[in-house]
Amino acid sequence: MTTERPSLPPITIATRESRLALWQAEHVQALLRARGHNVSLLGMTTLGDQILDRSLSKVGGKGLFVKELETALEDGRAHIAVHSLKDVPMVLPDGFALACVMEREDPRDAFVSPRYARLHDLPQGAVVGTSSLRRQVLLHALRPDLKIEPLRGNLDTRLRKLDEGQYDAIVLAAAGLKRLGLGERIRAEFSTAEMLPAAGQGALGIEVRSDRQDLVDALRPLAHLPTWLTVTAERAVSRCMGGSCSMPLAAHARLEGGLLHLEAAWGDPEGRIALVRARTSGPAATLEQANTLGEAVAAQLRAGGATG
Repeated sequence: MTTERPSLPPITIATRESRLALWQAEHVQALLRARGHNVSLLGMTTLGDQILDRSLSKVGGKGLFVKELETALEDGRAHIAVHSLKDVPMVLPDGFALACVMEREDPRDAFVSPRYARLHDLPQGAVVGTSSLRRQVLLHALRPDLKIEPLRGNLDTRLRKLDEGQYDAIVLAAAGLKRLGLGERIRAEFSTAEMLPAAGQGALGIEVRSDRQDLVDALRPLAHLPTWLTVTAERAVSRCMGGSCSMPLAAHARLEGGLLHLEAAWGDPEGRIALVRARTSGPAATLEQANTLGEAVAAQLRAGGATG
């Protein structure tokens, strides 16, 4: 006698409608479908997608990319939301939880230019596009002569603006280009020593309502503990420093031989003081240990003059 497998509840994924966001949601959809779930997508346009004439730091931060998705979770139109983890606020609103962190893609920044092979080939005063305060201060540390101009819009829009000649080069996350099959646009990848990544860059996080333990259980097979440990340490640095995208802060961790190595950097957007750097290493077998390492690095940054 065979026992019938219990039917799994359907899952609706709330997602932004940019090409990259849809790729990420469809990736999760395929993984869940392979495990027997009936999964559909709910495409949404967020406030962060609509406001393109101002930097995120001036209009509410990267949380603008997730608020509408959280509303869809709250009112039951969707059950999970897939995010680029670097866009997720360091402290989630009451009633929401980060249920899963998936295996990370390349966390590095990419140098993209139709004419120049690498940053150091740019002529003096060349125009480089980015709206990330982190990238601005790190670029300034590498090449103080460059002119850094704002660059907003989805990935395709940013590449179009570059191709139209508005910039000599732009800096993007390598992960997004690779996920969309645009790896050939990358002229060079910055080493983490040159351009320390943002906390969570290259990783996907899945958000649920905190009372949905059934969804937490369903998502558990998609989680990647090494990535979860490293991004927990990185996000702890950012959270302790204030957790705002208006802060030029970088944090990157890697696991090697059971030890987590964490490095962070903070810059002054006005250029009045040099970059403040901090690092530490230690065992991180649990999220609590990873969090403690992040708190220690944030304390080092503050001691070196960084402010939230």
